[in-house]
Amino acid sequence: MGTFFHVFRKEVVDNFRDRRSLLTVAAMVAMFPLLMASLIGFQIDRSFNTETDLISLPVIGAEHAPNLMRYLESNQIDIVAGPVDADAAVAAVETGDLDVVLRIPGDFGEQLADMIPARVELFLDQANTAGDADVGRVRDALFGYNQTLAGIRLSARGVNPTLVRPLNIDTIDVSTPSGRAAILLGMMSYFLLFSLLMGGMYLAIDATAGERERGSIEPLLSLPVARAHLVLGKIAGCGAFMAFSLLLSLLSWFVALNFMPLEQIGMTPNFNLAVVLAAFLLLCPMLLIGASLMTLVASFTRTYKEAQTWLSFVVLAPTMPILIVSFLNLRPRLEFMFVPSLSQHLILVDMISNEPASALNIAVSAAGTLAVGAILTWACVRLYSREALLG
Repeated sequence: MGTFFHVFRKEVVDNFRDRRSLLTVAAMVAMFPLLMASLIGFQIDRSFNTETDLISLPVIGAEHAPNLMRYLESNQIDIVAGPVDADAAVAAVETGDLDVVLRIPGDFGEQLADMIPARVELFLDQANTAGDADVGRVRDALFGYNQTLAGIRLSARGVNPTLVRPLNIDTIDVSTPSGRAAILLGMMSYFLLFSLLMGGMYLAIDATAGERERGSIEPLLSLPVARAHLVLGKIAGCGAFMAFSLLLSLLSWFVALNFMPLEQIGMTPNFNLAVVLAAFLLLCPMLLIGASLMTLVASFTRTYKEAQTWLSFVVLAPTMPILIVSFLNLRPRLEFMFVPSLSQHLILVDMISNEPASALNIAVSAAGTLAVGAILTWACVRLYSREALLG
């Protein structure tokens, strides 16, 4: 085991000397959760405040519907003068000068008096997502005015307005605040796995393609030591930096979630320090897959740049099951636990949702992932045992 530890120490020390690459990965891993927290928090605050803030609504022909204007003003909508005509309204919305414009035709009052649906025009740009909140509030207010008028007309004719509403639907939400938070944070496992792989990528490149490019691979393999020890030492060094990157990413998410105002939208993620430790242990088996896979692929390359190109695509391979399952909304099942990365994702979502995780699922997930990692490690040892590696 002495050879193994010597190689492991050598690879770790060499990677620490490349401070620029190390700091780049650490900054990216640590800052990404904080950036996501800032963006999500800003969006939540903006949506939450928009529901009660006074908004301005440009209206063309406001004088034709005074009652409607008073109703809109009672819903925190300030009526302001709109463009001169419909063409000007279209131009203003297209250019983004205005998010929404309401136009009241001149015959609006006559149509209401004749008991026919009165037409109003709402100019908006669905591609302008920045104005979605204001457009939604205006639409809701118009719908409320429509319902109010319908009720008044029925009551004036001696008809109970509830007769046109045969069903009274009560929605009973059985989700928990932690469960709702998992909807928003379900992709956290993708970024954790991506951070894990990025943490060891540069060491895997330097320990394989870098050795070949510097011409040091031949003297290294000519030493009177088992090549399996050399390979395992390199894989262990790569795995150590992956573990550090994973832990840094988990702690960054822990700090970032404390700044997210998720409680304002009824979400409370279960992501305390105990869950951070559990998530770290859950994803540890992926260290063997990531380190051995990168070492294996990089061993086939001849230059540092070539290895960097190939491993940029390899990083995406273990994360693909998570991307696919995010569209399918799968629940944890025993057969899924044999798939690396997918099993860890499903269990981690349950942790964030504060749901009990099955001990059998965790055991099968760890065993299946370690088995795949062992196969890849064996392939690396076989590759380094071939003299063609020097060619």
